[in-house]
Amino acid sequence: MRGLFRSSGQWWRGAIILIALWAIAAWTTTPDVEADVAQRSAAALKSTVLDKTRLTPAGRDILFSADAFSEEGRRSAVAAVEAVPGVRLVLDQTRLVPQATPFVWSIERDVVRVTLAGSAPLPASRARLADAARAEMAGVEVADRMTLARGAPTRFDAAALLLVDQIGKLKEGKITLSDTRVSLTGMARDLGGREAIGAALRNLPDGYSVAENAIQAPPYVFQANKDPVASTLTLTGYVPDNNVHAALATAAGRKFFSEKVVDNLKASIGAPQGFANAVTPALGALSRLSTGTLVVSDREVRLSGDALFEAAVSQIRGELNKDMPQGWTVKADLSVKPPASPVDASVCQQLFDDLLGKSTVRFESASATIEKDSAGLLDRLIETAMRCPGASIEVAGHTDSDGEDGFNQALSEKRARAVVDYMVRAGLAPERFQAFGYGSRIPLAGNDSDAGKAKNRRIDFVIR
Repeated sequence: MRGLFRSSGQWWRGAIILIALWAIAAWTTTPDVEADVAQRSAAALKSTVLDKTRLTPAGRDILFSADAFSEEGRRSAVAAVEAVPGVRLVLDQTRLVPQATPFVWSIERDVVRVTLAGSAPLPASRARLADAARAEMAGVEVADRMTLARGAPTRFDAAALLLVDQIGKLKEGKITLSDTRVSLTGMARDLGGREAIGAALRNLPDGYSVAENAIQAPPYVFQANKDPVASTLTLTGYVPDNNVHAALATAAGRKFFSEKVVDNLKASIGAPQGFANAVTPALGALSRLSTGTLVVSDREVRLSGDALFEAAVSQIRGELNKDMPQGWTVKADLSVKPPASPVDASVCQQLFDDLLGKSTVRFESASATIEKDSAGLLDRLIETAMRCPGASIEVAGHTDSDGEDGFNQALSEKRARAVVDYMVRAGLAPERFQAFGYGSRIPLAGNDSDAGKAKNRRIDFVIR
């Protein structure tokens, strides 16, 4: 009996061994159980829409935290985890993402990057908008600063994606969607960009509207540069349409008789009212300069360069201001070209002949009124006369054979006198000039063709 008690007193040793074996088994199997429970729970949530999902197993219990986008979605997600085989208890720490009132989203472009900000309704929406911005702005940094929120209006993604498409049309600016109201500010990248954005906004989903469209168009710029070294007139910038383009190119060809016209103009919408009526006289003013630049920006005309003689400066300024349409302004920064070296009478005659061989002084039909297109040529004739101050000059007028001889004779005299008066107004001594009219008596070509008649209608300068 005593031996029996001695034997039964050792039971606790067996219990210790059993407990140890159980602890070892629990320690080695719990990680596998937890991993299995977590994996099953994650699989159960694949069809749910959540953000910041976190599943933390503790044995067969699951600590479940996530941001849901609706109360129904939140409850459905918790129920899905609770239904996972092997899960004993779900510790629910899920919550709803914040409600945004109003629901505001924006996209902004500056000189460095494009920034997406405000609220997006779902992670997929946020990714879709960021990807669309990167595709639209290839090579430009896109910063995603959107946060997730509830409260988006119906068809938010469609409206926001349409607005993302417009950011590429901006040089800088911001587009904001507040609930269903769109506001836009900034500067369009190209002429026509403002109008293109306006057209695109007409495709906003039903229920969406434009609260403010303050997109500005870039300046409507036309530029002409006269280079006497290369003997070129280069035209760049914009014109309203092909008709105005053709008219200005023709005017340039008439006014700039000795320069090659390099035409790089493009047609674009957005021209200010009176564009052609402002640019045409501005080109005439530029034609009177030795070298110069004309910049027409919106309704401002800026002319800079060197006039050929002192009196031309005030003449150009005065006529340019007078010829501008209402509402246009002129800024003329003009100086005077240094006088060219004097030449003898024979060289002076050759210079006159060279100039008049390239163009002719033009008059209004059957009139002694000098056309404005001839101002550039006349200024060069004046400059040449200044280089031979001791020479007496005959200004001879000639006509074609059309009309009566008496009329042609009188017209040729009046035209010669008009040219002399122009020279005198420039500051040349009147006693240096004599005006003669020869009517149609000294033709250079036959009067049986338009081309021949055009050659015969002329003004000659002859050193006497």
